[in-house]
Amino acid sequence: MEALGAELMQRLPDVSQAPFVIELRGALGAGKTTFARGALRALGALGPIKSPSYTLLELYPLATVTALHLDLYRLHDPAELEQLALRDYHRPKHVWFVEWPERGVGYLPVADLALQFQVFPDRHEIEATARSRVGSVTHATAQTGDRH
Repeated sequence: MEALGAELMQRLPDVSQAPFVIELRGALGAGKTTFARGALRALGALGPIKSPSYTLLELYPLATVTALHLDLYRLHDPAELEQLALRDYHRPKHVWFVEWPERGVGYLPVADLALQFQVFPDRHEIEATARSRVGSVTHATAQTGDRH
């Protein structure tokens, strides 16, 4: 999963003019956080990269972009996102990774790319759906034999 996250970042469109938002959907344990960790490492994040399931948001100011990793699993009400001032981060040179985006409906920007993670006994699958013209640049379906 980490390798796939890193690979996706190799195909990241130019974010100098607009942000890029990626939704990460799937069951608990499907690999969303591991995928995000690989993507964040590929963007230049150092040190521990953990799930922001309690803080809701981890911010990574990197050399060329600022990355946001949101995990909305524990969100009780989408209005709670208002206090995170997410509007301030929806601008050029920002890349968003949003786990459990369905819990933030109405308070999140429209995604450019939605990734659906599925776990099977012998593999993980990620189905990608472009939600914008820019998202179509990275659109693909990936499979791996790795379980994590």
